[in-house]
Amino acid sequence: MFHEIPSRVRDVMEELEEADRRDRLDGTPRLERLRQVPPETGRFLALLCATAPDGGVIEIGTSAGYSALWLALACRARHRQLTTFEILPAKASRARTTFERAGVRDVVGLVEGDFLDHTGPLGDVGFCFLDAEKDVYRACVDAVIASLVPGGLLVADNVISHRDELADVVDAVLGDPRVDAVVVPIGRGELVARRI
Repeated sequence: MFHEIPSRVRDVMEELEEADRRDRLDGTPRLERLRQVPPETGRFLALLCATAPDGGVIEIGTSAGYSALWLALACRARHRQLTTFEILPAKASRARTTFERAGVRDVVGLVEGDFLDHTGPLGDVGFCFLDAEKDVYRACVDAVIASLVPGGLLVADNVISHRDELADVVDAVLGDPRVDAVVVPIGRGELVARRI
């Protein structure tokens, strides 16, 4: 399913990968950098999303839309919709351009604003990818786990690269009786939790 990425999507992915490399080397301020997942993590997310049970597919932290492109491939294959949340207006604008250029607007809905302001009508969640500012991880994790369908998946990024910042979140999820969870050493470290 993901070994033949449509050229339109692949071209945009490659541009974003190069932009992310530049951002990490040229001193771009932290909040302006793309800070996206590496390609192997994107593929991992797409595989997990494609196998997740029925329910909403959400992403918390869109940036320029790179990981959303991977999730869009899974959503298209499973006839689902992705809702992705981005709090920074400049990144939301860039993500809109990404989705338009890649031709995935039919499966991706972008919400410009704080995910935590939209948790009331969250509904049943089958898959969630969390890659936001680390100080909101705990609140996001709590909201998502409460909304996961049985077998639903939550994947949180950066749990190895930001081990010290996220240790309490990781410990809480690993000890949460509602989920089975494991840290996967791919990319910058992914915490994968499955609702029991």
